[in-house]
Amino acid sequence: MKNINLTIAVFLGMSAIVLGAFGAHALKEKVGVDSLESFETGVRYQMYHVIVLLFINTYIGFTSKSKNVISLLFFFGILFFSGSLYMISIGLIPAKDIWFITPLGGLLFILGWTKMFVSFIKDQQNVNK
Repeated sequence: MKNINLTIAVFLGMSAIVLGAFGAHALKEKVGVDSLESFETGVRYQMYHVIVLLFINTYIGFTSKSKNVISLLFFFGILFFSGSLYMISIGLIPAKDIWFITPLGGLLFILGWTKMFVSFIKDQQNVNK
């Protein structure tokens, strides 16, 4: 699963760069400032979590199970949070139709960070035994 998690993380990193360039160049003339800022927020959160995914999946202190749980939470967080911002920003789906998806993605990010925190605490406790 480690290689799959890393492969997905790298793909998400690459797509964040492509989407960032798309937002900076193609969307700039087509959407309003608020929509462009929302789109950029999606790209930024995607890239932040990609960087953390690369760390998580190469860090030897986490169990495979912890890596997989955190990775899945972040993968779905990116899909729901960033993905919904992309859809709303470019006008594919009205915000009123998917208003609950963005905060659900944010909740998945929070759960991923919480799982990572708990994993660090457990790891530290095991080292001190």
